[in-house]
Amino acid sequence: MVMSWIYVFILFVSILSAALHGNMQSLSAGILEGAEKGITLSLSLAGSICLWTGVGALMDKAGMTLILSKFLSPLLRLIFPSAKKDSILSQHLSANICANFLGLGNAATPMGIQAAKRLAAHRQSTVASGELCRLVVLNTASIQLIPANVAAVRASLGAAAPFDILPAVWITSLCSAGLGLVVAFLMGKVWRNV
Repeated sequence: MVMSWIYVFILFVSILSAALHGNMQSLSAGILEGAEKGITLSLSLAGSICLWTGVGALMDKAGMTLILSKFLSPLLRLIFPSAKKDSILSQHLSANICANFLGLGNAATPMGIQAAKRLAAHRQSTVASGELCRLVVLNTASIQLIPANVAAVRASLGAAAPFDILPAVWITSLCSAGLGLVVAFLMGKVWRNV
């Protein structure tokens, strides 16, 4: 709701500014050009999202998420102790992490929701557990090995080498996810003691 008001305010200021400076023709041309670019970008992203979502579904059907959950289980059990007792939770978490590795925030969301529901089912309280908070942090600041969506955006905008950002993406995503998890662990301990 707040974002709606912000967008209305920005639109109002833009129209007012264009009217005061006599640039209404430039504003209308800019609106039409922006709408055209938005549609082009949406269509180019749709192809990439469909491809990688399909890859995720194939991985799940082929049993690769089960293999990945076994491979990721030591890390998952460290971050999410409930995954030790719940193999389905472990599978949802590993599928979510793998989708985030591929840079598929949209495809990772349903798996993250499934994992969050499993984590919430382990508690009787309506207050989010530390594990649930860590899942949200890990999804928000996900580690990306292949930033598929970002590369698709860069390719649609004419980048000659859309994946040349890989080292920067690896460093920043590792730092953001690592720092986010450390802060989530620390805040979990602080709130327990208060």
